[in-house]
Amino acid sequence: MPIATINPANGKTEQTFEEISDQEVERILARAADTFRSYRTTSFAERGAWMVRAGEILEDEVDRIAAMMTTEMGKTLAAAKAEVLKCAKACRYFAEHAEAFLVDEPADADAVGAMSARSRWQPLGPVLAVMPWNFPLWQAMRFAAPALMAGNVGLLKHASNVPQTAVFMQELFDRAGFPEGTFQTLLISASRVEAVIRDDRVVAVTLTGSGPAGSSVASIAGDVVKKSVLELGGSDPFVVMPSADLARAAAVATTARCLNNGQSCIAAKRFIAHVDVADEFERRFVEHMSAQRLGDPMDATTDIGPLASAQQQQDMVDLVADAVSKGATVLCGGEVPEGPGYYYPPTVLTGITPEMRIHTEEAFGPVATLYRVADIDAAIELANATEFGLGSNAWTQDPVEQARFEADLEAGMVFINGNTTSFNELPFGGIKSSGYGRELTAHGIREFCNLKSVWIGP
Repeated sequence: MPIATINPANGKTEQTFEEISDQEVERILARAADTFRSYRTTSFAERGAWMVRAGEILEDEVDRIAAMMTTEMGKTLAAAKAEVLKCAKACRYFAEHAEAFLVDEPADADAVGAMSARSRWQPLGPVLAVMPWNFPLWQAMRFAAPALMAGNVGLLKHASNVPQTAVFMQELFDRAGFPEGTFQTLLISASRVEAVIRDDRVVAVTLTGSGPAGSSVASIAGDVVKKSVLELGGSDPFVVMPSADLARAAAVATTARCLNNGQSCIAAKRFIAHVDVADEFERRFVEHMSAQRLGDPMDATTDIGPLASAQQQQDMVDLVADAVSKGATVLCGGEVPEGPGYYYPPTVLTGITPEMRIHTEEAFGPVATLYRVADIDAAIELANATEFGLGSNAWTQDPVEQARFEADLEAGMVFINGNTTSFNELPFGGIKSSGYGRELTAHGIREFCNLKSVWIGP
């Protein structure tokens, strides 16, 4: 895949970039290792000041940065602005909390026969981040902010269709005052990632992306015994029980399925309604989905912009066609609109059966599947009948049912009566084929730290 900005609203190539040479990769890796030796000794106050400045730049230039992201991957301009401001918030959050998250932890010195004993968190070194295109700034930032505040240095291999965002990330931290080499972008193809992971100067890797990509990166990292954190795909359930506020549930369900033009790992994708309220939920949900305005992502009145690429569009066409050919019913959408761009309309399918691809595969576009179940046991069984385990949603006012969903849904995150999202204050990540490790909060910043035990005798 070429490293290029191809505007998904019209299919036109806006800008192309040359891959950097092996010699340039070597220069970047050498600089990262050299920078780490001094950067690791900087204080939390110094790092925090630089990180706050990065947040200020994001806020000051939100319009320009948002337009760049919209041009590169098609999210609406409003969504892009919200993403930029969310990144600024993360900069401030980790600037303010990193030191407390990594404070030394005292141990019982008497119990271990020491004069003093404690554990301390220390940075590991250069960490490679392999990032996707769907939230091009946020997913890179939720790695970068905690990693840099911990004293690590970052290397970014971004998706090939968002090169301007990738280049901007390095410029952002340089402009904010971080020492040269603290955060660097590698404009390389996916085929060259393995060599970077295997390089002795790279100590760990994190990836957000597809299952096959995660499996490949984990295998390489495991072969050279390096830490890895993976956030992979999801096919999140959205369960609606009889006590739910159906009006609100249907409205949030539409947001959940159509957020980021339907291209979100934590988007609800499988909608599971109790038979007692299934008809009413279906009516409201289809009404909301049908009302979404598909159009130019730069237009403030647009609800859903184009998918990020022609391949993403074709994937939706193929998934829906497969389901329909095997008996599924299209309640709304399902047809590619005429004209340029990689658009696909909000679509709801019902009558889903196990032999249909969409029953088990992740639909990375605004396509929802709607199921009916007889009781909470059937709802939980269906919700868990997937290889994925990233996020999950349940809608019920019954405290007993809430407790069941909290305990029994197999996912890294459970949101009850609300849309799954990411917060700096909650750990983010999944189980099963959705990956391992956590981002954000104290848990995220500690992923790329050495927890060192210290014993001092009399």
